[in-house]
Amino acid sequence: MTQGPLTTEAGAPVGDNQNSETAGVGGPVLVQDQLLLEKLAHFNRERIPERVVHARGAGAYGTFTVTADVTPYTRAAFLSEAGKETEVFLRFSTVAGNLGAADAVRDPRGFAVKFYTEEGNYDLVGNNTPVFFIRDAIKFPDFIHTQKRDPYTGSQEADNVWDFWGLSPEATHQVTWLFGDRGIPASYRHMDGFGSHTFQWNNEAGEVFWVKYHFKTDQGIKNLTAGEAAVLAGTDPDSHQRDLRESIERGRFPSWTVGVQIMPAADAASYRFNPFDLTKVWPHADYPVIEIGRLELNRNPRNVFAEVEQSVFSPSHFVPGIGPSPDKMLQGRLFAYGDAHRYRVGVNADHLPVNRPHATEARTHSRDGSLYDGRHGGAKNYEPNSFGGPAQTGRALWQPFDGFGGGTGDHPTPRHAEDDDFVQAGDLYRLMSEQEKERLIANLAGSISQVSREDIAERAIANFAAADADFGKRLEAAVRALRD
Repeated sequence: MTQGPLTTEAGAPVGDNQNSETAGVGGPVLVQDQLLLEKLAHFNRERIPERVVHARGAGAYGTFTVTADVTPYTRAAFLSEAGKETEVFLRFSTVAGNLGAADAVRDPRGFAVKFYTEEGNYDLVGNNTPVFFIRDAIKFPDFIHTQKRDPYTGSQEADNVWDFWGLSPEATHQVTWLFGDRGIPASYRHMDGFGSHTFQWNNEAGEVFWVKYHFKTDQGIKNLTAGEAAVLAGTDPDSHQRDLRESIERGRFPSWTVGVQIMPAADAASYRFNPFDLTKVWPHADYPVIEIGRLELNRNPRNVFAEVEQSVFSPSHFVPGIGPSPDKMLQGRLFAYGDAHRYRVGVNADHLPVNRPHATEARTHSRDGSLYDGRHGGAKNYEPNSFGGPAQTGRALWQPFDGFGGGTGDHPTPRHAEDDDFVQAGDLYRLMSEQEKERLIANLAGSISQVSREDIAERAIANFAAADADFGKRLEAAVRALRD
């Protein structure tokens, strides 16, 4: 089926797209060949700045279906009844690698879900691990600098990685996850996802609950060993992206069972550790995971740049009935993600097809700027106005936080009975089989042994020893063997 003639960006038909206009046969090219200049100028600008983190990614569209009644906990419309379906877009990614990096590497995976709900878009921006390396966003730039290229060598340096982790004992739990068997997923389809942070749900009566999200892969967990990953990264750097795309093309739609842990708001103050600490999990014995839905991916993007690279996710995109918590990492991300996208894609990034609401319409008083498409016409751009413009509802999306008295200041997070940086890392280690422990020790020792100074290695090992004496003893011996 013909799509009509090729045109310029302005819509004029193109007569010759094979030859530049020249001053005679074989002569120099003329500036008046505006098609040539337009094509070259556009080509020079085809790339936008890559994400500082999570640059390497893949995505797909799908459907989230509610399977349980959660109206006692949240008034979110897209969760209002069993059987209700909502369109979603999910972007997977690695954290540290740049846009051209390999997929099969030891790195956390981003797991970002955009729900196109009838009350606006809800973005749940998580990872494939339930915890993270730090608990306060003020440390995030420093942490990421250690994972990226050193300003002098231009390479990722073990000294930087382990110096920071050794001096930041709260990272011990996440590092134990990262260097364990689940540190290198075999594909995006074969890994779990987590909201990681604690979020607020509130119901019609205004009651507040704290929740954590879990996405359990229906394909089963599959991982790569360090050796398998090294081969795959070298032979097929696009392995995870290819697997996701081809699985959907073949009709083998990947899916995840979605569940939540729910904590009544009153439990938080007296819980044995800070429930808003991103370096901690909530034990399932305390708060079981309750199944609420199923997420299936069933449609590939038609253009990777337009729909994957230009997709933007922000934890600040909430809908009525869902909101933030006092989690200090989440609080920082509420600003940082939107700001990153305004810089990287443009102030109107949310107007792009992949980002704008699909089940409702965005009605704002923001105008102009890069990518603005004039959609508002001549409508007034202020509120309140008497010309029928959109106005506030008078009802907040989430409930205010209670019980956080005192003056403002650079306060450390309040301590609970078990607010220890090593307890959960030790618990995780002791849950592992002997074979899993051996692989964890080997992975950690292989990385720590690369540092240039003994004190960096000793400090790193000491954190794992604080988590479990056997863990530290075996790791020390393995590092010593490699360094000797």
